[in-house]
Amino acid sequence: MKNKKVVVIGGGHGLSTILRGIKTIEHIDISAIVTVADDGGSTGRLRNYFNIPAMGDIRSVMIALADSEPLLKTLMEYRFEGDQEQDVIGHNLGNLILTALTQTSGSFIESIQTISKVLNVKGDIIPSSNEVITLYALMEDNTIVKGEANIPTINNRIKKVYYDCKVNATSKAISAIQQADLIIYGIGSVYTSIMPNIIIEDIKKALCNSKAYKVYVCNAMSQPGETDGYSVEDHVQAILDHGGVLDSVVIHNDVIPTYLLEKYQKQGSQEVKVKKNQHDYELLSFNLLSFQNDYVRHDSLKLKKCVEALLRRVD
Repeated sequence: MKNKKVVVIGGGHGLSTILRGIKTIEHIDISAIVTVADDGGSTGRLRNYFNIPAMGDIRSVMIALADSEPLLKTLMEYRFEGDQEQDVIGHNLGNLILTALTQTSGSFIESIQTISKVLNVKGDIIPSSNEVITLYALMEDNTIVKGEANIPTINNRIKKVYYDCKVNATSKAISAIQQADLIIYGIGSVYTSIMPNIIIEDIKKALCNSKAYKVYVCNAMSQPGETDGYSVEDHVQAILDHGGVLDSVVIHNDVIPTYLLEKYQKQGSQEVKVKKNQHDYELLSFNLLSFQNDYVRHDSLKLKKCVEALLRRVD
């Protein structure tokens, strides 16, 4: 039986949540195309000092796909604590290891492959670009915001995100899209996790030309500063406006407890709901959420069942 090729595109915790669930599905080959536009925290400091692509989301994906001893995972996630950001204070050990390997090998891709072997990663982790890139956002009042970390902090509505120069995609990302049977736009920040990948021109073209079954897994809750008041349709339209191509949209059918909705509303977040009766794409509804520790989160095992159902639709 030939393995089906699954490509998941995104970044941040959402991408890791999907990958953590699907890594145990049999007869699939996983490729994770990950944004390198992050410029905050430890990632941003290392990126600026060493002039290397952002590796924070790459590290998170490695941990999600790893089949290693718990100690190795713990070490990769360890962060040096302190009151001031100097030397190693505030840095994540996994980020430092990736930086060291990139410096010694001269290749960001090679450093990822090396650590992936150590962690026995179940899939191929692919940065969308090997370049040091900066994400910009154009707001509805024509204000321009520079930097991925700054975009959600502005009290405004995003019109589009973009790069101010040509960004080259990695050849591995293009190849993965071309060979894919199923392409999933991962859960997470639409403008700062998914878009930084699909607005790269070569990736956009590859997605348009791909014959794979393309699915977007929509967020359950709106994200303050990015998708305030967004419906499912607003999320999808944002992806389409930035060059994304899709066949189906996955939404949750869970009933979120009222007390959690009230808790999130106080934080400026609302449940993402369907507002229209007809769509140019197919809506697929699944039980996807967990309410553990009073948070609304997608559940990795439920996502696994969802993706297994999607794979049954692939020829």
